[in-house]
Amino acid sequence: MADTLNVVSIHGSRRKGSFNAALARTLPKLAPPGMTIGSTPPWDAFPLYNADEETASGFPAPVQALADAIRKADGVIIVSPEYNYGLPGGLKNAIDWLSRLEKQPFKDKPIAIQSATAGPLGGSRVQYQWRQVFVFLDAHVMTRPEVFVGLAQNKFDDKLELKDQTTIDFVKMQLAAFDKYIRKVSGKN
Repeated sequence: MADTLNVVSIHGSRRKGSFNAALARTLPKLAPPGMTIGSTPPWDAFPLYNADEETASGFPAPVQALADAIRKADGVIIVSPEYNYGLPGGLKNAIDWLSRLEKQPFKDKPIAIQSATAGPLGGSRVQYQWRQVFVFLDAHVMTRPEVFVGLAQNKFDDKLELKDQTTIDFVKMQLAAFDKYIRKVSGKN
């Protein structure tokens, strides 16, 4: 096996009791050998994207910090809630800022997507919307296996620790596949 892969996760909810944040925190423990998973700098301080602001002031330091973390990573895992059948606005705003950088950090970057919701579908609609966004950004989105954590309130304990073994197994399966996908796409075999 080639070098250890450096993967980062970005979660789409800033809520303290977020199942998506909890899932993202669980990923390092479930990573296969040869992969490390860390978190990225936060995006919640990003102003609303405005091309006039970009022209007048350039890119805020938090945008540059997140872009640098993504550029250094071998792959990115998006862990996203589904808001009203769609993308969470804060994370979409962050991606919009990042997409405007001259050296766009998602270009040719392997991406995996996960979602957790209290509803039974587990965020399937938001995952398909994220795929569209990342196709436009020339990222390499891994389409299978998918991780949809539906009825998340039954799969995490009161400390937001993932306890459902079936979900743990699915996440491990996706991460092992993502390892292979990154190595194939980036030529790190």
